[in-house]
Amino acid sequence: MNSYENEARRSAPLVGERGERRTRGGRNLVGFPAVSTPTRNRADALDFLGVDALLSEEERMIRDTVRRFVRERVLPDAGGWFERGEFPRELVPELGKLGLLGMHIDGYGCAGASAVAYGLACMELEAGDTGVRSFVSVQGSLAMYSILRWGSEEHKREWLPPMAAGERIGCFGLTEPDSGSDPGSMRTTAKTSGGDWILDGTKMWITNGGIADVAVVWARAEDGIRGFLVPAGTPGFSARDIHGKMSLRASVTSELVFDGCRVPRDMMLPEARGLRGPLCCLDEARYGIAWGAAGAGRACYEAALAYAKERTQFGKPIASFQLTQRKLVEMLLATNRAALLALHVGRMKDEGRLAPEQVSLAKLANVRDALEVARSARSVLGANGISLEYPVIRHMNNLESVFTYEGTNEIHTLIIGQAITGLSAFQ
Repeated sequence: MNSYENEARRSAPLVGERGERRTRGGRNLVGFPAVSTPTRNRADALDFLGVDALLSEEERMIRDTVRRFVRERVLPDAGGWFERGEFPRELVPELGKLGLLGMHIDGYGCAGASAVAYGLACMELEAGDTGVRSFVSVQGSLAMYSILRWGSEEHKREWLPPMAAGERIGCFGLTEPDSGSDPGSMRTTAKTSGGDWILDGTKMWITNGGIADVAVVWARAEDGIRGFLVPAGTPGFSARDIHGKMSLRASVTSELVFDGCRVPRDMMLPEARGLRGPLCCLDEARYGIAWGAAGAGRACYEAALAYAKERTQFGKPIASFQLTQRKLVEMLLATNRAALLALHVGRMKDEGRLAPEQVSLAKLANVRDALEVARSARSVLGANGISLEYPVIRHMNNLESVFTYEGTNEIHTLIIGQAITGLSAFQ
């Protein structure tokens, strides 16, 4: 983790440093005499439950390094990227240099960070923009993890080091035009032909598809669902970017088309067979999404809090009105719940005791809460809430996609329902 440590030590004062609490006339805000002793405990509006104290020094260092990167390299341009529908590809090598691509993978040029450290990075990245966090998730938790978990040693050595460095980009082709929540109904096929495989079919809504150097593609073979590595430029393989999106605009989303696409036999992922292959990778991505959504919700809450304290109506800040305070408190409750839930499942993952249905619970709860926080924050900002001068409408629109992708709200509800009843509602 030396790259994080060196970056943190070079950094200027980090986002998140707090000034002293102000009092009025020697009295604090609840009417009691202000206490000047250093033992007085006071809740921090931006870390109300003191989650920071639950992190190790190394975890805080990683979080603060990513937070500074987001402050300096993402936030100044995020609104413009969203407005133009532009993915900031120039950030990819910088993300690699920081060790954020496949950071939870051991070896092959990867950082080997803990699950909690990876989650904290996702939280800070999505506090900047969902598109940036989504790129990191797809690169590391879907494409790179697929190669690590199911690929051959040759696959790992060829692809993982340059992907970790940001020199090569990957995507994950599972969803199809008529096969989203039910991946078992996929129509993309893989048939043997001599010593090769022939792929035919279409994948849809694929993040990074149009800029990927390699696609991890799932197709139906004679012996079940199999995974394949398909490099860009392979004859019969094309990617078409999807335009007209009102969400995840700072992200490349594509359709992948395979028309008699011939790939060598050794490009099949040898250890993956059946739906367990792609679903295992989706659990990795959903874990990061639970953290990322907590970051998006936190960004909206912080924007609403700062705005409400500055915006004056009827001669005083709107933060002094009861209805506004209720909105802010509800946002605070949701963001603190999300942070604690993400940290808890992160600790469970590091201890090797996190079940897939528990990942579903974290993704379901945190995305739903973040979307409600964004909507409430939008109302606090009034007309300014729809302006890209503030981050709220951008997060709100992006979270509509997060609410659906990597398993819809309904699918995660039924996964949890099956876990607690022992009864499947899918068939």
